[in-house]
Amino acid sequence: MSDHDRVAAISRETAETTIDLTLAIDGDGDSEIDTGIGFYDHMLESFAKHGLFDLTVDCDGDLGIDDHHTVEDVAICLGEAFDEALGDKRGIRRYADRRVPLDEAVAS
Repeated sequence: MSDHDRVAAISRETAETTIDLTLAIDGDGDSEIDTGIGFYDHMLESFAKHGLFDLTVDCDGDLGIDDHHTVEDVAICLGEAFDEALGDKRGIRRYADRRVPLDEAVAS
């Protein structure tokens, strides 16, 4: 690991959600996600696994009203965590290209 561990912990509380999120960019792909939205949890777990980020998300949202507050506020926290963890952003490669077999198709 470098002199600067690329990690962040973000907490956010609004009228609709309470969120605690931690991110380690140079992780192993481990995650513990609980947003209360099964498919969103799955997508965040896949993002962490294939990006080799360690990610924890604990969110209590107003799911009885609508899912969008939870999705929006977790995304805001995730963006803030990446911004904080990347620090001065030195050494970041901004573009990439990859072709990957996905089921019966090749995604690119």
